[in-house]
Amino acid sequence: MAKSRAATPPKDYESALAELDTIVAEMESGQLPLEASLTAYKRGAELLQYCRQQLANAEQQVKILENGSLQPFRTEDADE
Repeated sequence: MAKSRAATPPKDYESALAELDTIVAEMESGQLPLEASLTAYKRGAELLQYCRQQLANAEQQVKILENGSLQPFRTEDADE
């Protein structure tokens, strides 16, 4: 796990999620030394917070577009 990666903010939600997936895989492998595991955990927590904030921002935008109330998601199949 590169130290520079920990200081770099994610480019977007998708890249943050991809990096988080990589960190989880590295940690689950059990091959990281303790210090690297702690660094990976910290970076993962930062990425998780970033992703949650991006989702909250998107939800807020949808509420604004839906005149203040979040509407249920409907697929074409649900209308039939």
